[in-house]
Amino acid sequence: MATRKRQRLVAALLGLGLVGASPAALAAENLVFVTGAFRRSISVSDLTYLADTGKARGLLADVLAIAKQKPEEVSKLLKEELSVPLVLASRLLGTRLGEAVLARFSEIVYPLYAKNAGIPALRAGVINALVASDGKLSPISFVKAYPVDEMEVSIPALLAVLQKTKSISQLVQFFMESPLDGLRGGSERPAKPAP
Repeated sequence: MATRKRQRLVAALLGLGLVGASPAALAAENLVFVTGAFRRSISVSDLTYLADTGKARGLLADVLAIAKQKPEEVSKLLKEELSVPLVLASRLLGTRLGEAVLARFSEIVYPLYAKNAGIPALRAGVINALVASDGKLSPISFVKAYPVDEMEVSIPALLAVLQKTKSISQLVQFFMESPLDGLRGGSERPAKPAP
């Protein structure tokens, strides 16, 4: 067990997927939501059950009830697929823009106790998910392909992003445009000319 964890962490640090490994060897087992000393885990099996059935169970059912989210709608989001050719994804993730997007996401999601391995773990998770799902990427396929047993989700970082966005389309726009600001050489957006 410890050897498998070590192999997966090394693969994540190197940005490599464990291509050819069994699906069980690739799957994260828990999403660990963290803020300060507070930690709560939701098992990936509960997320998979929600995605497959549209019904929540365990702590996930309580979280969705508190957040006033319908399990059927969350299930649809978990299964929402994006078709991406594997070679194209691999090349894009290696560009400056790809690195910038990964860096933005790695502030929110990273291996538990290994925040510095966030970017390579994200890259490996995307590649592993594309390999396992024949060029299709969804939130649930990504989580199941994440190369580390426990994926930490920083609640403060997640809330900061959610406060800046009011919809899924704004969330996508936030992640795609913000890294471009860094590539332009500054963190400030250029001022719009006055009408």
